[in-house]
Amino acid sequence: MATKADTIGARIRYWRMRRGGMSQAVLAGLAGVSQPYISQVESGHKTIDRRSTLVAVAAALQVTVADLLGQGTEPGDPARERAAESVPAIWSALIEIEDGERRSSSRGRNELTADVARSDELRNLCNYPAMARMLPHLLLDAAAIGGTVLARVAYQASTCLRNLGYRHLALNAARIAVTAAEEAEEPAWLAASRFAYAQSLPIESAPLAARAADRSLAALQPAAADERVRQMLGQLHLSAALTSTVSGRADVARDHLTEAAREAATLGDPPDGAGFNGCGFGPTNVGLWEMSIAAESGEPGRVIELSRTVRPQILVASIRQMSYWVDLGRALADSGRRDTEALAAFVRAEQAAPVPFALNPLVQDAVVAMAQRAKQRAVPRDLRLLAGRLGINLAS
Repeated sequence: MATKADTIGARIRYWRMRRGGMSQAVLAGLAGVSQPYISQVESGHKTIDRRSTLVAVAAALQVTVADLLGQGTEPGDPARERAAESVPAIWSALIEIEDGERRSSSRGRNELTADVARSDELRNLCNYPAMARMLPHLLLDAAAIGGTVLARVAYQASTCLRNLGYRHLALNAARIAVTAAEEAEEPAWLAASRFAYAQSLPIESAPLAARAADRSLAALQPAAADERVRQMLGQLHLSAALTSTVSGRADVARDHLTEAAREAATLGDPPDGAGFNGCGFGPTNVGLWEMSIAAESGEPGRVIELSRTVRPQILVASIRQMSYWVDLGRALADSGRRDTEALAAFVRAEQAAPVPFALNPLVQDAVVAMAQRAKQRAVPRDLRLLAGRLGINLAS
């Protein structure tokens, strides 16, 4: 038996009980799903594979999606706890910058440049705890200079905080990045900062995120002669495609995906595997987002089909490689008949980016469901080991 008190299903049951003992049937009716589905999710036999379903269930329970995912709130994960020690100082730095206060930089320009590059390296490695420790002073020193330096560091902070589950602070950092880029009149960094803003909005705000991306695309199109801007415009199209899918606007999502693919075909994959600001925009990244969009559309077979044409290893960012293996693993696990292959994919995802993999509640639920299916037979040793690394106890 797989036991983990803080799965998504366990949280759904907790909040259902808090809502006057709401029945599974009532919750299912409010969320637009079936009662057996809610029962299977709560018992850990089935996972929630679509963001739109999470939004619907959270709305029915009058909580946030973050409440159901446990993001930024749960103790017990070493990576999150190490990073959490730095979050109050990051928050304080963000407030100080937003209030317009500026200190003198504590380091010289060369040292600051090197530290900004080091933070970016940690971002590509998904080492968010180490990155979080750097950010409080790095943000304040970047603010002393302003311009693209501040936009870049605030972008880094937004990415770090979002992946650790602190979306409200990630949004603050993204706003700082947007303001700094606007003041510097630097279109490429403005596009990057607006992408960070769209990414930081909560899942419940998918329609707003899509509209924000649309506004940014329109405003930045005149600067598209700059290849860096074109890369970020492509990323904004991808973001809008996913958020439109979550919002149930499949036709709009297809239009954005078509535009992203067209732009990627003319640019090609970045020769260094990173591109501007490490965004990695090109045909490979479009393929990765297509996989995520197919997963959100409830098409696991399409995810598996797309995976055969994507080579994530050509991109530098570990998070993109992890995304490939997570989406593939969840698609393979969907039917319950390819759990051995799903386990192999999850192990590859963990190897690519251990910290965000361990923090991913959807992965945790998928592993619980796989263990539940295996309880009638011997649980594979590799599955037991992976579950242990995710904090899931598989009772003998």
